[in-house]
Amino acid sequence: MNSTIPASHVRIKRAYVAPSPDDGERILIDRLWPRGVKKENLQLAEWNKDLAPSAELRKWFNHEPERWPEFQRRYAAELAQSPEHFAALRARAHQGVITLVYGAHDEEVNNAVAMRGYLLSPDGLTIK
Repeated sequence: MNSTIPASHVRIKRAYVAPSPDDGERILIDRLWPRGVKKENLQLAEWNKDLAPSAELRKWFNHEPERWPEFQRRYAAELAQSPEHFAALRARAHQGVITLVYGAHDEEVNNAVAMRGYLLSPDGLTIK
């Protein structure tokens, strides 16, 4: 099987943006539930806390852009500790469209952006 996932299969969306029919399977990959969002409004296929950065990493990162490269390295290392969760997500992305749902304010520097990069890498947990 080709290990490359089509870029169109992996989307990201803030939890505060309304779901759309083309989102495919929506998967929340944050450890904390997004503030003020009702469960039914997210229309999730899954809330996978095992794919979220640890509380320690999240607090260390604190969404500081200068820490982004190191955050990506540390996040990949955490994910590598439980490869079965990452492999299951890759399998879903191979099969069809998934949308990684996240709660962060920054739309360019967050765990969903990092996860999308890992998924689209032919090598898996590498930094793009």
